[in-house]
Amino acid sequence: MNLPRSSRLAPLLREYRRPWKLLSLGVGLALLIAGAYWYRAPDWDVGVSLIMALFAYLTAAWSLRVVVTRRWRALPLALFWTWWTVDGCYALYWSIMDPAALAWMRSANAPASFCLYLACGLVWYFQGTLRELWRCWSTFGAPPQI
Repeated sequence: MNLPRSSRLAPLLREYRRPWKLLSLGVGLALLIAGAYWYRAPDWDVGVSLIMALFAYLTAAWSLRVVVTRRWRALPLALFWTWWTVDGCYALYWSIMDPAALAWMRSANAPASFCLYLACGLVWYFQGTLRELWRCWSTFGAPPQI
């Protein structure tokens, strides 16, 4: 059954607007921005932190869900978004801002960014409210109700 595009996007948009997910994005952004000032790494600034964090928010949980639910037809798109978020937008940003920093730091950035991407996917994977998440966690490992 082919639903209208707006009907297919509604559940996804509802997840993006969940307060607990937006709060976790804000905390993550605050840590990235603080790190950009604190560590003064040649390839870590506020701009790239904002760009990569927003792409992770939009794609990490979906990409992970594609793999977990074995939706193989969507795997090429999930792999593209993973690459784009982890390395593609980083490389584009630094090729414009400071190509020397890109050449120097790109190989070190990719593994760290990929780990963060997976962590974000796990944090934002759950589809539901914070109360529903807590309910699921509190019953995890409990004996089944008979």
